[in-house]
Amino acid sequence: MSEEETPTRLTAWVRGRVQGVGFRWWTRSRALELGLVGSASNLADGRVEVIAEGSRDHCQRLLSALRSGESPGSVEHVAERWSDPKGGLAGFVER
Repeated sequence: MSEEETPTRLTAWVRGRVQGVGFRWWTRSRALELGLVGSASNLADGRVEVIAEGSRDHCQRLLSALRSGESPGSVEHVAERWSDPKGGLAGFVER
């Protein structure tokens, strides 16, 4: 299995005007198109936390989409953390 196909977990924290603008729905749509599982959740400090598991390539493509400027609202910064997948996720949900 190549590194691009290796299962991984991406956690991304998105800062900007990303709550109340359809950002989580948009993120869910991109993730499902890529075959990823996970969630997009509003945080109390105004950020959105995105957790996605799947192939490294597909997670990287989701991260690129989050940074693309094509999402609803306005993204100022995306912080990321890569880790081993934890599993136990089904579908991609908005929280």
